[in-house]
Amino acid sequence: MPLRIPDKLPAIDILKKENIFVMDDTRAHTQDIRPLKIVILNLMPLKITTETDLIRLLSNTPLQIDITFMKLKSHTPKNTPIEHMMMFYKDFDEIKEQKYDGMIITGAPVETYDYEDVGYWNEITKIFDWAKSHITSTLYICWAAQAGLYHHYGIPKYGLKKKMFGIFEQHCLDPFLPIFRGFDDIFFMPHSRHTEIRKADILKDKRLTLIAESEESGVSIVMANGGREFFITGHLEYAPNTLDQEYKRDLGKRDDVDMPKNYYKDDNPDNNPVVRWRAHANLFFTNWINYYVYQETPFDINLIK
Repeated sequence: MPLRIPDKLPAIDILKKENIFVMDDTRAHTQDIRPLKIVILNLMPLKITTETDLIRLLSNTPLQIDITFMKLKSHTPKNTPIEHMMMFYKDFDEIKEQKYDGMIITGAPVETYDYEDVGYWNEITKIFDWAKSHITSTLYICWAAQAGLYHHYGIPKYGLKKKMFGIFEQHCLDPFLPIFRGFDDIFFMPHSRHTEIRKADILKDKRLTLIAESEESGVSIVMANGGREFFITGHLEYAPNTLDQEYKRDLGKRDDVDMPKNYYKDDNPDNNPVVRWRAHANLFFTNWINYYVYQETPFDINLIK
């Protein structure tokens, strides 16, 4: 698809090698159409990896998408060159007067902290509140899903004795929802987290709808406001080798992380991962863009409210 992303973003060369069509700003300006505007608040430590993972999934639609990357003013990333952040990312203050068709807020490695103890909590909650009136539909992923559910709806999180780590079966609870159009009854999702939210808390709040869950990994996807908000507890966007990298990073350093479940061929970490989530990940993001962003957003983006 004609993904419109900043010139010279490293993801461009990576995705072109995968035969994914992306369009830099220079070429996009020659097309006389109104692109969808998507803003990505990237909280993950490895910014370039996450950029590539998300752009790969957003590429599976014929619509032109104009992507903006947002960073937090109150947090300086340690694992991404400052030059990259200055070139490709904007502070909230730079974009807060604008409106966007869609927004993605990623996970972050702060889940074991109380929310109020996270250094950028005050800033990110302002962004959460801003999204309600400036975004047609927002995807909250992993920690952002837990944080968004806590901030907007008071849903607590709970610590786990062992990290929820691996690839787990998920069940669609309402297969006729547009977000699940084309889905099988069972799909797979990577999970990588030390905390959880619980079904009983979700069901108590009539504003929330649990739309996917797992017998093993629990709450999977929660929807609110008719699809203006989706809270995803796992990582559909993960590349095939991401859990492998996380496992080998933590091996021998933590006693609460076991080998990722249902991931390596024959459960042998010397073997390659078995990728079982890619097709549904592409379908989920395509359905989100089509049915909850494109079909719902006004042509005049300033009419979003």
